[in-house]
Amino acid sequence: MVNQKLNLIGSVILDAAINVHRELGPGLLESAYQIALKKELETRGLYVRERVPVELTYKEESLGKAYEIDLLVENEIIIENKSVETLNPIHTAQVITYLKLYNKKLGYLINFNVPLLKSGFRRIVNDF
Repeated sequence: MVNQKLNLIGSVILDAAINVHRELGPGLLESAYQIALKKELETRGLYVRERVPVELTYKEESLGKAYEIDLLVENEIIIENKSVETLNPIHTAQVITYLKLYNKKLGYLINFNVPLLKSGFRRIVNDF
């Protein structure tokens, strides 16, 4: 049941990202897409937090905030926004790290700097 709910939210995220990309097009800074995507998701009734701190624990000791999640949707799904020429394996690894550190199952890596958003949209799972 949880997985089904996450998948439904994921379809809303994809549609919202497509609308943002259609409206703004490629070539803007990552921050512009992030603001617009947050607004689009909230308009669709989803709870979205921006720049969510993630703490790093080393040898059972908290080292404080080490990372920031771009967007956290419904306190369950991580979104990492990019506006780069090409997504690299390090970008995927970044989302996987966030999923593990924040103990979440589903994340999306979205590169808005592409002609068609579907070529810049990646779904990443952690024990899903």
